[in-house]
Amino acid sequence: MKLNIKRILKITLPLLLGVFLVWYSLSQISIDELLEYVKKADYSWIVLGMFLGLLSHLSRAYRWQFQLEPMGYKIRLGNSIMAVFATYLINYTIPRAGEVARASILTNYEDVPFEKGFGTIVAERIADMIVMLGIIAVTLFLQFDFIYGFLVEKFDPIKIAVGLVGLIILFLFFTRFIKRSNSKIALKIRAFVNGLIEGALSIFKMKKKWAFIFHTLFIWGMYVLMFYVTSFSLEATSDIPFAAILIGFIAASFSIAATNGGIGSYPEAIVLAFLLFNIPEDPSRAFGWIMWASQTLLIIIFGGLSLIYLPIFNRSKKVKS
Repeated sequence: MKLNIKRILKITLPLLLGVFLVWYSLSQISIDELLEYVKKADYSWIVLGMFLGLLSHLSRAYRWQFQLEPMGYKIRLGNSIMAVFATYLINYTIPRAGEVARASILTNYEDVPFEKGFGTIVAERIADMIVMLGIIAVTLFLQFDFIYGFLVEKFDPIKIAVGLVGLIILFLFFTRFIKRSNSKIALKIRAFVNGLIEGALSIFKMKKKWAFIFHTLFIWGMYVLMFYVTSFSLEATSDIPFAAILIGFIAASFSIAATNGGIGSYPEAIVLAFLLFNIPEDPSRAFGWIMWASQTLLIIIFGGLSLIYLPIFNRSKKVKS
């Protein structure tokens, strides 16, 4: 009974939060004003952003083959591409259900055992997480003066210093506790961290590790670039500093985990990030919706076509064989 409630909450809470954030976002800007931004947008930049997003997804599908080859599975690129797009589309309905569907597609059409296919997806996510942490670290390094100045302006420097020292002490105590404790939570955290390290190290054991690393960097490079070029679609966001782009990208990326596909949360995360740079809310919110809608449209089109064409593609292959 408790398990069913937990599953229901995992599905309904992100959906309800997304609905609330959509309502909140649209209550902060009139539909007419939002549509006015959309009408005046330069669609050449939006289409370019969509193309860069498409390249990142294709690269992800190609990269997946490098993980499966060492286990003796050479999957067809078409199935890999369609499985990736199906994943993104299904995640708009039930969070994380897409990853399960992606592994199931390989099982059904490429005879890859589910647990092995799912394991490669987990390892892939670990690699993505490492790159994301790298982007955050680079942003903090490049924008240290801005971030420090912002914190000093908003907060007492002495309180900041005390807070940082306090966080370091808490972190050291927490790390020591996790290492020594045998509680369920501590064991789960240890298993997660060990899996993170093992997954990261496994990358260097691949035959095509450098190709995998290249595609991983390429995927995230395309993510940042699609965000950047789409900002040129609106006159009000065309000359914002690159620091705002990086912080906005990071905030938007985390927002995707909050609701189904970032619905509602994506544009509001961008608004909060851009406010740090005194960029007005209305164009920031309009940019957020344009950015989210263009990439969502890309997923709906290619994800929908993938789900339709998957059985047709594999049926024709069987007939030929």
